[in-house]
Amino acid sequence: MNLLRALATVSSLTMVSRVLGYVRDFFIARLFGASLLTDAFFVAFKIPNLLRRMFAEGAFSQAFVPILAEHKNRDPEGVRGLVDSIATLLGIALVLSAVLGMAVAPIIVYVTAPGFAADPGKFELTVQLLRITFPYIVFISLVALAAGILNTWSRFAVPAITPALLNVSVIVGAVFFSEFFDPPVLVLAWAVFAGGMLQLGFQVPFLARLGLLPRWRLDLKHPGVRRILFLMAPAVFGVSVSQVSILINQVFASFLPTGSVSWLYYADRLMELPAGVLGVAVGTILLPSLSKYHADTNPAAYAKLLDWGLRITLLLAVPAAAALAVLAMPLVATLFHYGRFTVEDAWMTRSALMAYSLGLTGMILVKILAPGFYAKQNVATPVKIGVFTLLATQAMNFAFVGPLQHAGLALAIGLGACMNALLLYSFLRKQNIYTPQPGWLLFALKIAIAVAAMAAALRYAMGDSTWWLAAGWQARVPALAGLVVLGLAVYGTCLAAFGFRLRDFSRRGAE
Repeated sequence: MNLLRALATVSSLTMVSRVLGYVRDFFIARLFGASLLTDAFFVAFKIPNLLRRMFAEGAFSQAFVPILAEHKNRDPEGVRGLVDSIATLLGIALVLSAVLGMAVAPIIVYVTAPGFAADPGKFELTVQLLRITFPYIVFISLVALAAGILNTWSRFAVPAITPALLNVSVIVGAVFFSEFFDPPVLVLAWAVFAGGMLQLGFQVPFLARLGLLPRWRLDLKHPGVRRILFLMAPAVFGVSVSQVSILINQVFASFLPTGSVSWLYYADRLMELPAGVLGVAVGTILLPSLSKYHADTNPAAYAKLLDWGLRITLLLAVPAAAALAVLAMPLVATLFHYGRFTVEDAWMTRSALMAYSLGLTGMILVKILAPGFYAKQNVATPVKIGVFTLLATQAMNFAFVGPLQHAGLALAIGLGACMNALLLYSFLRKQNIYTPQPGWLLFALKIAIAVAAMAAALRYAMGDSTWWLAAGWQARVPALAGLVVLGLAVYGTCLAAFGFRLRDFSRRGAE
């Protein structure tokens, strides 16, 4: 398996999903702006989405894939029993969690957005939306289970394109059916519910082709199930620090002026494009191969694969972060400044995006460095780092929220992610899990020069921010496209001049 080709496939399909995600957010911004309605929906959707990232795609996937890969390599006959048992247990736990979450929805909203309690209408709407969206955690967690199986068998394309179905569902609902709901924002919650069903249904045939479509079998004594549960419990913190921080940020933001939750959401969505295309994609293709090298007791190959992942990440993440910071207003104005999304909304979202961009590289690196521990079934180290980072992030929240308001919350998240990545890297070195390959200093210097040249060119070419707010979409769209092409051209030319070639990053994964 060529990892560079697999990365290109996963990244391109993830890009399709993220672009559809932008289209989704464009229609939400155009139809609802940054208002009481969107604040309520984003809080309601964030809670099941947070649980998905923490438990399903986070702790569960990081615990499940290494154990599944080990069974695939050492006990192929036992794979069927492991899949059936863990799927049955997960399904029961999810249904019970969804029922409980719907029952205590008012308590959840009060805890996660206490500022909403001052406005009874806003609070009740959020509760109503949460009760509709909460079952999404059932569907999407089973989707994560299916994705873990498919990725372990190197079927990366299907899980990568699956999230696009949620975006399609929300787009169709917002554009064609919002007028049938009162208030219209309810359509977004029902579209999330339908999107979860679509994603799960899409993956079922591919599991059936592998002969791994789960069947009912509850076996709590299965050794693989026990090991997965043992790894999952502490892994929740290790892989979910940024998500927990974002949830706590929501608590802070609920006390800030109306629109703050939405400004942070729109900025986060722009940041999630490179984070998903790069971080999620690289982490997805690394974990199965790292698990295989660990199972084969091949530490040299393990360290070299991590080194490859880090180089690819820095090569792509650093320019993406710089571009987000420089082009914050062109991006926000071109993508969202329509309809009810006002000039003030654009400026507020821009400040949050610039703050987020400072930590983008750290956020992506965490997705690469954490699998370095979890593939070895080492959960203790990331958990300790995660707890420390979470506490440090909240301290920064208290320090920044006063003078910087919502942008201070975004800055704390970014700096916390950088701290998390730095500590993960340090402990990988201390525990002799990773040893850098030769040439890192020169590699980093070349990237820094290329990024500086790109940023300077973009800053000069973009002009004054007020133009982007005043111009029509017919002028903004081609102007933004031109800036993207310019940035790619300058960065690519500098790398080529420094001797970078695509073939230098080609690598085979574990078979």
